[in-house]
Amino acid sequence: MIVTVFGSSIPSEGDVEYEQAYKLGKILAGSGISVCSGGFQGIMDAVSKGASEYEVERVGVLVDIFNAKPSQYLSKQINCSSLSERLMNLVELGDAFVVLPGGTGTMLELSLVWELTNKKLIDEKPIVCIGSMWKAIVFEMEKRIKAENRKLELVKCFDKVEEGGDYILKCLL
Repeated sequence: MIVTVFGSSIPSEGDVEYEQAYKLGKILAGSGISVCSGGFQGIMDAVSKGASEYEVERVGVLVDIFNAKPSQYLSKQINCSSLSERLMNLVELGDAFVVLPGGTGTMLELSLVWELTNKKLIDEKPIVCIGSMWKAIVFEMEKRIKAENRKLELVKCFDKVEEGGDYILKCLL
C-alpha cells in the first residue's frame, strides 16, 4: 500500500506544516504504509523523512522543470519529462491521497484526484484533506457537487493530521 501526499514545497524543518507532514509520514509508515510525494522539499521532504524511520518505500515523482533539490529521504525516484506525466504518476501510484497545506499546485493535485474519481476515470480511493483552508474549499465544492447531483463526500476533511492518518489507516488496513 502507498499513500500519495500533496502539499507545499515551502515549509522547512521546525515550521508547523513541516512537522505535521513529518508526523503523517511516521503514522503511515509505522503501520507499514509507503509514501509517495512530488519528491522535493517542504511537505514532500517532511513526509519522506517521517516515513524513513521505518522500512517502507518513499517514492518521489520528480520533474526537472522546477530545478529543485530532491528530498534526501527518498528510497526511489521516478523522473518525469512533464508536469502532466508527474501528476498522472502521483495519482496512479496512490492507494489513497492526503492533501496537506499548499498553494495552487496542491489545489491542482486535489482537483485532479477529485475529478478523476468523480467522473469514475479512476477507482474510488480515500481522499483526505487536513486543515481549515481545505475544509472551506471542500465545503463550497460540495454545494456545487450536490446541485449537479454527483456523489458527495468523496473528500474527507480533518483538522488534525492524526485524525486524517487514522482515517487512511482504517480504510487501507
